[in-house]
Amino acid sequence: MTVLHGEGAPAVGPGAGDRPVWRIGTRASLLARTQAGDVRDAFIATGQPAELVLIETPGDLSAEPVEHIGVGVFTSALRAELAAGNIDIAVHSYKDLPTAVDERFVLAAVPPRQDPRDALVARDGMVLGELPPGAVVGTSAPRRIAQLRALGLGLDIRPLRGNLDTRLGKVTGGELDAVVVARAGLARIGRLDVVTESLEPVQVLPAPAQGALAVECRAGDTELIELLAALDDHGSRTAATAERALLAELEAGCTAPVGAIAEIVESLDDDGRIVEELSLRGCAAAVDGSDVIRASTVGAPAQAAELGRALARELLELGARELLAAELGTAQAATPAGSSTTPVGTSTAVAESGGTAAAGTSGTAAAGTSGTAAAGTSTAPDFTEPSPMENNR
Repeated sequence: MTVLHGEGAPAVGPGAGDRPVWRIGTRASLLARTQAGDVRDAFIATGQPAELVLIETPGDLSAEPVEHIGVGVFTSALRAELAAGNIDIAVHSYKDLPTAVDERFVLAAVPPRQDPRDALVARDGMVLGELPPGAVVGTSAPRRIAQLRALGLGLDIRPLRGNLDTRLGKVTGGELDAVVVARAGLARIGRLDVVTESLEPVQVLPAPAQGALAVECRAGDTELIELLAALDDHGSRTAATAERALLAELEAGCTAPVGAIAEIVESLDDDGRIVEELSLRGCAAAVDGSDVIRASTVGAPAQAAELGRALARELLELGARELLAAELGTAQAATPAGSSTTPVGTSTAVAESGGTAAAGTSGTAAAGTSGTAAAGTSTAPDFTEPSPMENNR
């Protein structure tokens, strides 16, 4: 893999000179550089010198779908450099991290999260409901494909690859009528002006932890862990924790057709006092749009992870186990030998009720769940070619 030092200056590790210069590793794409640059600037603002180290990953060098080259392909290269001591900090799109814990690293900070919703960028300023049947819409994530098809709008959904500029250019160039991408990516590179509609979770639930960043360092770097804590946003960490716990309990990888969104909301307790609660919504879907299983819950923010696990178990009881197993079988049938996929599994559980959704990122968990299941159909043609998750290279 290629390691490129950013901003034209050689990287200097902690301990060199009078003060340490912390080396922040990131992928070299515009979006990755921008979001890592935001972390660098915030860290510098706390009085800590820092610089970017740009790292090429296998995901950046391959045009193959993520389902073929392996889940975690965008994060493993950064983690390898972190473990080797070539960088001190790694900045990831949180939704790209594997859900399995890696004891070598600590999630030291989850900075304030961007709006986690998906965004429609369509010709002639159209919103989703204005697109005519047969309109050609590009998107890469199976999660988006499934939920868009389930809306029954008769859209012709096509695979979409490339960085954000490439994707947007397919609309302005007339190749596509619209694309659906992460709103957070457009916000970070200053392109919100092209958004024709931000898709509400009732239409399309975003990927777990979409819009959030994960700032990792080595588990033994106790001083650095303490310093990075200044960048952590409690609400963002809590919401992402619940969403990722749901994904992990479903044993579904970041390319699976699973959506989740959590939000800290205000409520009244039995004594009329204002208290904070964590609202969580989740779904599992069939990529052909024939079935979308949804559930929602509310609980204590301090129990974010258990809340996510409980809602996942509710989804499994509603039929997500069979739905995701069918999707895994389809993916395995389409995956060449030697490729890597993340298995989907099983579990069991309980729940309560409630639900709205919005911003956030990672934590620990707990109570209640209640859900409803919904199914949808679409006249869009079958999506037979695997395509990468929405990761703007």
